Amino acid sequence: MLVSATEMLKKAKAGHYAVGQFNINNLEWTKSILLTAQELNSPVILGVSEGAGKYMGGYHAVVGMVNGLLQDLNITVPVALHLDHGSFEGCYKCIEAGFSSIMFDGSHYAIDENVAKTTELVKAAHDKGLSIEAEVGSIGGEEDGVVGMGECADPDECKAIADLGIDFLAAGIGNIHGKYPENWQGLSFETLDAVQQKTGDMPLVLHGGTGIPADMIKKAINLGVAKINVNTECQLAFAAATRKYVEEGKDLQGKGFDPRKLLAPGAEAIKATVKEKMELFGSVGQA
Repeated sequence: MLVSATEMLKKAKAGHYAVGQFNINNLEWTKSILLTAQELNSPVILGVSEGAGKYMGGYHAVVGMVNGLLQDLNITVPVALHLDHGSFEGCYKCIEAGFSSIMFDGSHYAIDENVAKTTELVKAAHDKGLSIEAEVGSIGGEEDGVVGMGECADPDECKAIADLGIDFLAAGIGNIHGKYPENWQGLSFETLDAVQQKTGDMPLVLHGGTGIPADMIKKAINLGVAKINVNTECQLAFAAATRKYVEEGKDLQGKGFDPRKLLAPGAEAIKATVKEKMELFGSVGQA
């Protein structure tokens, strides 16, 4: 059964580890992540961007697939199904479809409008038992067409949004979606520290977890980050393993073209990536 992400993230912040949000793109992705979480006895958050939701046929299709897998694969660890970078309308659609958590990305609105829209969604989400994440200071890189420069959030704005009753907060601390450029300045730990001091026990979220060095990840967790989002790394691993299979001509041997064979190396590569991240984040055995 899906659960909201509130409890697992409060527990993570108190225990100085982080729960990974791994974005899903299809059945292989979802199954690989769930099986790895179960094997490692780790809580997990399945992230769905609006673009991925559309690609998979719609939010009801995603909810049906995830709930079916939880039941049929006998997944007993805590699993949250979370809308990633949701629009105002997208949040309402996911509440209705049966998601257990949403993120409202109001970072491109003026702070007053972000506050008004977040306030309304906090009530709508909590009325149905969902957790809600909000964002201040856009995260750099591209997320489904929304482009941000990797700016740092204003700690006072973070406090204003945190006080609206959200469950966890994504604050820009120089992080970027996708691959990090050569001249990346690194995470701003002073921003993170200032945000944590203003927001107290609120679990903080690090977007763009792909490519951030392990020592920076560990330091971020020590400074209150309890949720780390990973997407690009799984995509790169899946693509590399699939490319290798095809380049070695395995799809031309016997029934090698069967999608269950063709996609198996990619699915295994996702499992390996998720395992590596769960170990780094410290969530293994924390279910």
